[in-house]
Formats: sequence, C-alpha cells, structure tokens
Amino acid sequence: MRILIAGGGGFLGSHLADRLLLEGHSIVILDNFYTGNFNNIKHLIDNPRFELIHHDVNKPIQLEVDGIFNLACPASPIQYQKNPVQTLKTNVLGSINLLDLAKKLNIRILQASTSEVYGDPEVEFQSESYWGRVNPVGLRSCYDEGKRAAETLFTDFHRQYGLDIKIARIFNTYGPRMAKNDGRVVTNFIYQAISNQNITVYGQGLQTRSFCFVTDLIEGLLKLFFSNSVHTPINLGNPTPVTIHQLAIEIIEYTKSKSKIIFEPLPSDDPKDRCPDINKAQQILGWNPVVSREIGLKKTIQAITSPN
Repeated sequence: MRILIAGGGGFLGSHLADRLLLEGHSIVILDNFYTGNFNNIKHLIDNPRFELIHHDVNKPIQLEVDGIFNLACPASPIQYQKNPVQTLKTNVLGSINLLDLAKKLNIRILQASTSEVYGDPEVEFQSESYWGRVNPVGLRSCYDEGKRAAETLFTDFHRQYGLDIKIARIFNTYGPRMAKNDGRVVTNFIYQAISNQNITVYGQGLQTRSFCFVTDLIEGLLKLFFSNSVHTPINLGNPTPVTIHQLAIEIIEYTKSKSKIIFEPLPSDDPKDRCPDINKAQQILGWNPVVSREIGLKKTIQAITSPN
C-alpha cells in the first residue's frame, strides 16, 4: 500500500513510518514541522519508497494514496498550549481535510486520538464507554476538546458517508526520539536525572499514569488500522499504573543519578488518574503490550545518552 502519515515527522509518526516501510509499504509523510523533527526521518530520505511533503493539514491537499494515518497535532501540553487556537484548528480543520481526501479516494483513515478525551476521570480505569470529565474552557481544552471534536467528525463521516474510519485513543507513550523540551514526564525526568538536577514532581506525585513503550503502541496502531469492522474508539496503552513519584524513583535508579526529588504545585486540570481498560483491544485486536516499564525506560535512557 501507499500510506499517508500526517504528522509523520513526530515521535510516533516516525516510528510508524519505519515499521510500515519494514513491512513493504510505501510512505508519504506530510508535516509542517511545527513540532515534528526532520532528524526523526532523515534516515529514510534515500529510501525509494519514502516521500516527504512539507504541508500544513489545515490546508486541503490532493494525493493518491491507499490509506491515511492522522497523527498531525502537537501532543505535549507545552507545545499545544503555545498556540491553542492553532491546536484546535489542526484537530478540526486538519481532520476535515484528511477525511475529505479519504472520502474522495474511498480509503481507510485512522485518527490518533488520546486518553485526554477522558479529561480528569472519575473512574480508575477508563474504558471506551466512559464519556469523560473535560473542562471545556481550561488550559488543556484546545487539545482535549479538539481531539473530542475530531472523534465526532470521524464518527459522523462513517455514519453519513460509510467511510472506513479507525479511532485509537492513545495513552502515555514513550521511547527514543521524544523531544527533549516538550514537557512530557518521562523525558523531563530522564534529562533532569542524567544531569543530576532536581527532579520536579507536581503535587505529591500520587497521580497515576500508565506508560506504553513505543514499539508496543505502533503494533497496536497497525493491528487497529488493518482490522475489519471496527469503527468505534479503541484504547491503546499499557494497563499497569504507576505513580509519578515512583516513576521518578525508578528513573533515578536506572540512570544512577544523584538527583533529589522536589515537589511543586499541581498544574491546572492535571488528571489524577490515567490508566486504560484495554479489554476491547485484547478481545478485538488480540493486542497486549509486552515491553516492561524497566526495559522500556532503560532503552529510552540509552537512546537519550547515546552519542549517536
């Protein structure tokens, strides 16, 4: 297949491109590099089955492809809050443009949604049937509500036009190629630890997250994309929760750091619990994450500290 990856210059998009090329597909990456990094994909430039187009998804585009992955949106709070109007436009206008293209070509399209559609949940494990608790006017709303609106658009394109859509609700994912200064907790802690700086934990560090290694997440995306008769959201993430304080302790141990943990006030609308119920992915896709947090963190630390 010839597959379009919108936002393919980013962390997840570049790993997805690697995997699809490995399986024999041809790839077109569409990216304006607002948060994407050319270094993530420069190793692909000489591949005859790879094409790069510098383009903003907020503007329509005409291409001949066989399938689409929409990963085009800043994904870290620092980046998506920098220009909140643009973030919301990317989620809404970008989705409409890619859905229109998929409709014209009558091809399958996958939306990279997020666990943030659940907001600050009232349940410990979030299942796809949970509608969430989102602040529509908070600092994170441009992303949370933007992704919720994108899910609505995808679902209505399926209902109204019969478009073959997939929606992946992605929980915290980590691994090599994560941006250094994007504010995500794993990279923040690793960079603070390897330089022996104080590690900043917000609140008391009792809020929980679940961390999925990137290779597991990509496997889940591919299983979902190539599945049949699945047109409702599917959670993809590691179902093992860990407190942020425990994560800091583990990273200090794995980096052999001299860092101390310090505590600062919790940011606005920061969710207290974030952990997926993945029963649907297990039953429908036969998918389970297999990389332990210890192995995944050590691989990420190695990638960050490697001179190459």
